[in-house]
Amino acid sequence: MSEAVVTVTADAEQFTCNAYLLLGETPTLVDAGTMPGVVDVVAEHTDTLDRVVLTHQHSDHIGQLDAVLDAFDADLYAYAEHPRRTTELNDGDEVAMGDESFEVVYTPGHAADHVSFVSETRLFSGDVVVYNDGAYDDGSFGRTDMAGQSRERLIASLKSLLERLPDSVTSMYAGHGDPFHVADHDESVRAVVERALSRAERRQPKYPEN
Repeated sequence: MSEAVVTVTADAEQFTCNAYLLLGETPTLVDAGTMPGVVDVVAEHTDTLDRVVLTHQHSDHIGQLDAVLDAFDADLYAYAEHPRRTTELNDGDEVAMGDESFEVVYTPGHAADHVSFVSETRLFSGDVVVYNDGAYDDGSFGRTDMAGQSRERLIASLKSLLERLPDSVTSMYAGHGDPFHVADHDESVRAVVERALSRAERRQPKYPEN
C-alpha cells in the first residue's frame, strides 16, 4: 500500500516539510515543501496532478507551492485563505486523494489553520503529531512555543484526532520525520498518537533550553 505514496522531498538537502504524492485516480500532493526540484520529482511519477492539499501554511510547507501549481495547473485545497485557493477545507469535509476518500479533521495548536486527513487506512497528520523528530522518538507533537501557537489547542486536537481515527488506519505520514507503518512496528497508529498526547499533556517545553 505504501508504494502508492511517494515522499517527493526525500532527497532534500535543506530544511523542508515532507511533501507526499498520492498516485491513483486523483493524483494529489499533500503540502509542497521548500525543496527546489519538487516539480521534477512529481513529474517523474505522474503527468497530471489534480490537486495540492495543504495541512497548513507555514513557510516550510508552501515554499514550492506556486511552482507546483504553475507546472501542473492543479487546484489548491486549503483551510485558510490563500490567493490561489480553489477549494476551502472545513472540518468534516471529505476529500479524494489518490484512490481513497479522506476526512478533514481540524487540528489547530501548532498552527491556527492546521488540518489532518484521515482515511480508512492512512493518516496525513501534518505537524500536529509526528513519529520521530529531534525531541522524541516513536510519538511526538508539533511545537507550540512560537507566536500564534497553543499547547492547549494542540492537546484538544490530538484528542479529537483519536476520536475520529479508525482502528483500520495502518500508516501515518507526518510533516517531518519518518512515515510510520504498522507492518514495520509492533504497535498501532493509535498508540503512537496516544503517546504523543501523553507527552504533550506534561506541558513541558518540547525543546528545553540547554
